Amino acid sequence: MDLPVTLPEKLYLLAYHPERERLTATDRLDLVMRAAALAELLRRGLIREDGQGPAAVDGGPAEGLDPLTAALLEQIRQERRRSWQSWVGRNRGPTSRAARVVRDGLAAAGRIRVEQRRAFGLFPYSRVTLPDSRLRKSLVASVGSALKGPFSRVDPADAALVALADAAQLGSALTWSRRREFRARIGKLAPAAGPVPRALRRAVNAGRADGAAAGG
Repeated sequence: MDLPVTLPEKLYLLAYHPERERLTATDRLDLVMRAAALAELLRRGLIREDGQGPAAVDGGPAEGLDPLTAALLEQIRQERRRSWQSWVGRNRGPTSRAARVVRDGLAAAGRIRVEQRRAFGLFPYSRVTLPDSRLRKSLVASVGSALKGPFSRVDPADAALVALADAAQLGSALTWSRRREFRARIGKLAPAAGPVPRALRRAVNAGRADGAAAGG
């Protein structure tokens, strides 16, 4: 089976924990998916940084985008200018349930299975499984190559993937110990995703602060 080609799809699969057979980082997965979509648009040249946030580039080819990334591009084209962090954290419109949009796209392509179940016979939830574990294993290998292989040979998409996984603290893709061990290398890879990792990190921290305040 062919690998997914866009960053949101790749990060969604990396968020899946094969031993536990469930998604991880669900508290921030919408943020991660929107950040990945921004990085995908940036690396394809469909948006650019203009000092105020992402701006759409006229006339850029938009073929081959996953549904979330395509929807985000339309929002950026039609709505007022916002900061990178604002786009990552924005929970309105067609990209508000970003993880579900990516999930449904992967399911339609046959890369994951989604089963509707009920916990204790009462509470509905979706169970995600991977029909082909080689997909995720290949992505994990790409992360490892970006961290350990010759820097000059790292694919920019893999560099962005690592930077986003680090910013999201996505332990299923990058454990805390690996993030610490490869801190300098991750710093060198981060420019491949432009200002997006920093915006994602801030959005994640802001979400946690809001949650702590609400709980207190």
